[in-house]
Order: sequence, then structure tokens, then C-alpha cells
Amino acid sequence: MGLLLKALIGASVVVLIGILSKTRNYYIAGLIPLFPTFALIAHYIVGKERSIEALRTTIIFGLWAIIPYFIYLISLYFFIEHLRLSQALVAAVVCWIIAAWILISLWSQWNS
Repeated sequence: MGLLLKALIGASVVVLIGILSKTRNYYIAGLIPLFPTFALIAHYIVGKERSIEALRTTIIFGLWAIIPYFIYLISLYFFIEHLRLSQALVAAVVCWIIAAWILISLWSQWNS
């Protein structure tokens, strides 16, 4: 049942983004993915299954996890000027993956 609820929440977010992208205030669709839907789920699960200290560590890592998203947005902003949209999106995702990999590597070294 919990998995179905999570899928419904995810689908609702996608529908909301689709609806907002067609409105006069289309740019608000860029704010919706930043609503902490999945962070709430992750924090609840970590908080229930692990210690409060583990939850605090997860929260701190989440603060650092903003960096790959920032890199994604900056790279997409510049890529859309030079590439087709699909290519720009793929390139920006590659930038996100590289930034996330670096973040995880540094975090693992720092916390070991």
C-alpha cells in the first residue's frame, strides 16, 4: 500500500507540473520539483528506521545535494543556447551525474 501511495504522489506531481506549464505563470512549474515530496518520504523512512543522528546526517547531505542541481540548472541554461533541447537536457543531466558522483565521493572520503 505504501508503494502505491508513493506512486500516486509522484504521478500527482507530474500532472501538476503539466498543468502549470500551460498557464500564464508557466515558470512556477520549475518550482514544483523542488517541493520536498521525496525528501519527506526519505526523511520519514530514515527517521523511523535509523537513529536521529542518521537523520541529521541525511539532512546535512541533502544541503550539499543542492550543488548538483544548481550545476544542472546552470549548465542547462547555457546548453539550450547551443544545442537542441533534447541534447541540452541530456548534457545537463550528465553534468548533474558528474557533480553528484563527485559529491558522493567527497562525502564518502570525508565521513570514513
